[in-house]
Amino acid sequence: MVSRVLVGMDDSEMAAEALRYALDVHAGSDITVLTVVGVPSPMMGEATAIAMAEDPQAKAEEAAEPVLDRARELAAERDVDIDTIVGAGHPARTIVNRADEFDVVVLGSHGGSVSDRLVIGNVADTVFKRSPVPVTVVR
Repeated sequence: MVSRVLVGMDDSEMAAEALRYALDVHAGSDITVLTVVGVPSPMMGEATAIAMAEDPQAKAEEAAEPVLDRARELAAERDVDIDTIVGAGHPARTIVNRADEFDVVVLGSHGGSVSDRLVIGNVADTVFKRSPVPVTVVR
């Protein structure tokens, strides 16, 4: 039985679909949403701003707030409480590093912009290949 679910979420509609799926299919399980900020990019803007901040954790949480607010709204529509985690750095690596704390990982099949996917790589594919627990990819 699945009791702990990790949902990787960014600001994409596919990530929102992944959370909806987890809330519906794994109703009654503890659901944790992980969003990753400071993602490597060609200009390193967000990553640099977080790294250079006086309080990097507070800056990371500030950057993650819009995604986590949306996750909480989606959960509230189903009258479910969720936990949230903010990670920093490369999304696939961050998700895989946390995956063994959960029974399953749920991800959208793709997210972010085309340029982000070219620089970062396909997060779902990497997590699928490297996760120590089962991964559900939602389309």
